[in-house]
Amino acid sequence: MNIVILLIICYFFILNVFDFALMGIDKSKARKQTWRIPESTLILVALIGGSLGAWIGMYTFRHKTKHKVFVIGIPFLFIVHFLIAISLIFFSPYTIRFM
Repeated sequence: MNIVILLIICYFFILNVFDFALMGIDKSKARKQTWRIPESTLILVALIGGSLGAWIGMYTFRHKTKHKVFVIGIPFLFIVHFLIAISLIFFSPYTIRFM
């Protein structure tokens, strides 16, 4: 596998796990009524590649599911990320080899 592809996969994996964890941590802090993770941080991490983790975290922890910014925005970001990945894989002028 090309090292660049491996690094990109690791980047997205780490960001998605991180945003999933942030959703869980923020939900826990909300229940305890302590300092919270800003919504802008949750959205920023989703924007730079953690949208799937944020989306799964939203519904796993039942967190931010009443905020339209999250309910509409996070799935939208995931669709954009997915379409970009598909276009890079299938329509890139460069050869991407997985094996």
